[in-house]
Amino acid sequence: MSAVADAAHDRVLGVDVGTSGVGVVALDREGRAVARADHGVPLLTPQPGWTEQDPATWLAAAEAGLRDVVAEVGADRIAAIGLSGQMHGMVPLDADDQVVRPALLWNDQRTGDAVREIEAAIDRGRLIARTGNPAITGFQLPKVVWLRRNEPDAFRRTARVLLPKDYLGFHLTGEAVAEPADASGTGAYHLAAGAWDDEVLNALDLDVGLWPRLVRSDEVVGGLLASVAGRIGLPPGTPVVAGAGDNAAAATGLALGRAHPEVGSVSLGTSGVLFAALDAPTPEPEGRVHLFAHADGGFNLLGVTLAAGGSLRWYRDTFARDRGFDELMAVAADAPAGAGGVTYKPYLAGERTPHLRPDLRGSFHGLSLATTEGHVVRAVLEGVAFSLREALDVMAPLARPARWLATGGGAASDLWLGIVADALASPVARPIGPDGEVAEVGAAEGAAWLAWRAMDHAPARGPRAARWVEPDPARAEATAAAFARYRPLGI
Repeated sequence: MSAVADAAHDRVLGVDVGTSGVGVVALDREGRAVARADHGVPLLTPQPGWTEQDPATWLAAAEAGLRDVVAEVGADRIAAIGLSGQMHGMVPLDADDQVVRPALLWNDQRTGDAVREIEAAIDRGRLIARTGNPAITGFQLPKVVWLRRNEPDAFRRTARVLLPKDYLGFHLTGEAVAEPADASGTGAYHLAAGAWDDEVLNALDLDVGLWPRLVRSDEVVGGLLASVAGRIGLPPGTPVVAGAGDNAAAATGLALGRAHPEVGSVSLGTSGVLFAALDAPTPEPEGRVHLFAHADGGFNLLGVTLAAGGSLRWYRDTFARDRGFDELMAVAADAPAGAGGVTYKPYLAGERTPHLRPDLRGSFHGLSLATTEGHVVRAVLEGVAFSLREALDVMAPLARPARWLATGGGAASDLWLGIVADALASPVARPIGPDGEVAEVGAAEGAAWLAWRAMDHAPARGPRAARWVEPDPARAEATAAAFARYRPLGI
């Protein structure tokens, strides 16, 4: 199915199914955000290490956000809807397309035994060569194996499994699909073939029919169902575009990919992510950094630290509830590079790159009677930056962008940008929009750009940055010494 926007339809919508909420944005033809809405969703933690969400809360939040934005923009101006969302989650549906159990999320850590079952069935090196990654607790495939082992009745009822954004797309259109950028984060997708991996699934005695048909990221997968259209105020049949997983979508919003491999992105959201584009599906031999398909038809490396902005939030919620983040940043700014010898390891939820160990735990080292709160808060900021540097060191033989666009809540801090620039030894900048002002560019914006692409509106554009924050030579020696302390601790 394809479509072309006419002159009257000069807005597209992007929807991002996040962990903390669902965001909806409207973009004009130049990429300016003209309306935005966000609605929160609850997180379920029934046991330590388990993270779940009720998919019905995504649908309610998405419909509320779409309704808000459509009312502000005007239904007659909307050309299409693009989708994005948290990667790796598992939504099991029965034969009547009803949700079997709450969705398991990307940061769920219950699947250790399932990972070992996968590793026993498929040689690790072969799995990395085919799917770009080893078996990882957060991925979707171990969740399916876990379901079969631990909830057999639920597994027997499961007729198909969808990713979070694709479940929303199914709700909007009645079409069950997946696209490469998100599918490649399941652990069941053959990167070079661009298809579900029969060899992997056969080795695990899993039916490939559990997974939906594959489409392009910029493909119109269906029209908006009348039942949903009436609730959100859009015409039935409004095109819905497949979109991309959140990291690929965010990179699309920043115009990052094969056309501009010299620029990568560093996200300082709840987790921290380094994105670097690749032309070919070339995995890191040990699988220490993720390799996924990108929404532009190429590929990308992702280095992931699980608690970036999450580390600062944890510190604030645990030790400084009466203060805001700006105040904590001001306190940290008074501390020197190296944080007075204090080192923080951000392993609050285990760690991905480069350790791939859910059992790692966070810690502070080097505390003394001379330690101030400024040292401790700066150590948190530096520890996150050093975890990103460890990811970069693994990525560098395959791809090393010369510059980085910074996104996420942590990117609002000049102090943290400077610390990240020092740690990566590369310039870092916030992205700007078409009007030259610093812009919020996230997964919802990227989903909207993919909707424009599906409508045959793809203006030439490249990465756009505000003032570049350069690494500070005056801090180089202290930064190097602090990173040398950081690397061996807590492993």
